[in-house]
Amino acid sequence: MKRIGLFLATNLAIVIVASLTLNILGVGSYLNENGSGLNLTSLLIFCAVFGMAGAFVSLFLSKIMAKWSARVQIIKTPATQQQQWLVQTVEELSKKAGIGMPDVGIFPASQSNAFATGWNKNNALVAVSEGLLRNMTKDEARAVVGHEIAHIANGDMITLTLIQGVINTFVMFFARIIGSVIDRVVFKNENGHGIAYFVIVFVCEMVLGILASTIVMWFSRYREFKADAGGAALTDRTSMINALRALQREQLQQTEMPDSLLAFGINSARLSGFKKYFASHPPLDVRIAALKS
Repeated sequence: MKRIGLFLATNLAIVIVASLTLNILGVGSYLNENGSGLNLTSLLIFCAVFGMAGAFVSLFLSKIMAKWSARVQIIKTPATQQQQWLVQTVEELSKKAGIGMPDVGIFPASQSNAFATGWNKNNALVAVSEGLLRNMTKDEARAVVGHEIAHIANGDMITLTLIQGVINTFVMFFARIIGSVIDRVVFKNENGHGIAYFVIVFVCEMVLGILASTIVMWFSRYREFKADAGGAALTDRTSMINALRALQREQLQQTEMPDSLLAFGINSARLSGFKKYFASHPPLDVRIAALKS
C-alpha cells in the first residue's frame, strides 16, 4: 500500500498545493456567471492545464529526486575496474539502443536492484545497487542494465507522465464536483464556495489520487514485460532470464532501495489482496515465463 512511488508522491503534492493555492487566490474561476454552480467546461480546462503541469514538473524533477532519495553516487571518473566496466556497458548498450549516454551511478544497498529515470531519452540516469554488482555475474548484471536502458529507449517515463497528467485532470475535476455538491447540499453555500469546499477538495484529491495510482501501477507492470524483452534483445534472452532467477534466489520480499523508486527498478515480489493493485512489477516467475515464451 505504501509503494506509490516518488513520481506519484511528487506529482500529487504539486497538484494539491498548486490547485488549492490558485483556488484560494481566486485564480482561474470556474463558477458559472451567477456563482451558483460550476462551469464544467471551464473547470475541465483548468484541471487539464494544472494536471498536466503537475505531471511534467514531476518528470523534470525525477533525476534530481532519484539521486537524492536513493543516495546515488554518479560515476564521473571511474575509480575501479568494476566502475569502468559499468560505464562501458551502459555506453555500449545505449549506443545499441539508439539513445544518448545516460548518467551512470551506484547506490548503497546490499541487495540486487537497479532503476532508470530522466525526462528524455538523451538525458537519463541509470543506477545500480552495490549488491547487484556484487551478487550477479557480469552477464546477469549486463542484462539488468539492458533492461533499464530499454525503459529509457521505450520512452516509458514520457508515457507515464502523459498518463499521470490525464489522471491528474480527472482527479482534480471530480474532486471539485464532489466538493461543490457537498458544499451546497450539506453546508448550504449557495453563492460561491465556503471553507468546507476547500477541505473536501483536499481530501478528495488525496483519496482519488491514491486510488488512481493503481492505473499508473498497471502501466508500470505492463511496461516491465517490454523492458524485459528489450533487455533480452540488447543482451541475450538467457542472461535476462538468469538475472531474474538470481533475484528469485535472493528471495527478496522488499528492497533496500526506497519504495519511491520501485516504479522503474528491476526487483519485484508477489503481493496478494488489494496490495497487488499497487505493485509496480509483475511477479518474477511470471516475467520469466513471459521471456521463455
